Amino acid sequence: MRAIPTALGYLRTDISGIQQPWDEQRMRSLASRLGYAVVKTVAFSDRTDDPIERLANVVENLQVDAVVVPGTHHFDRGEVPARIVQLADVITVDPEATYARYSTGDLPALNGGQR
Repeated sequence: MRAIPTALGYLRTDISGIQQPWDEQRMRSLASRLGYAVVKTVAFSDRTDDPIERLANVVENLQVDAVVVPGTHHFDRGEVPARIVQLADVITVDPEATYARYSTGDLPALNGGQR
């Protein structure tokens, strides 16, 4: 295990437009505040074939702990892809939220297993 967890920035250039440098700075800043070291930023456009599968390949190859994105609007239909959450936590800058890869949706057992 690495001493510092790593993250990958992800954005769509056609969505960020001229704000891309600002979006990249916000992603790095949030990642740093949460204790991640950003190792790379991946920027795809609306012309990129199968962007989620390509992003998944980068996540797997770099074995990052998280993917930081400006917001869910950088994904198709504004939905965080389950394929990416299976591989790494997904953290959005605005609104600030974390989609955890290990979350099952179940609450932890309390008081010796009673809920």
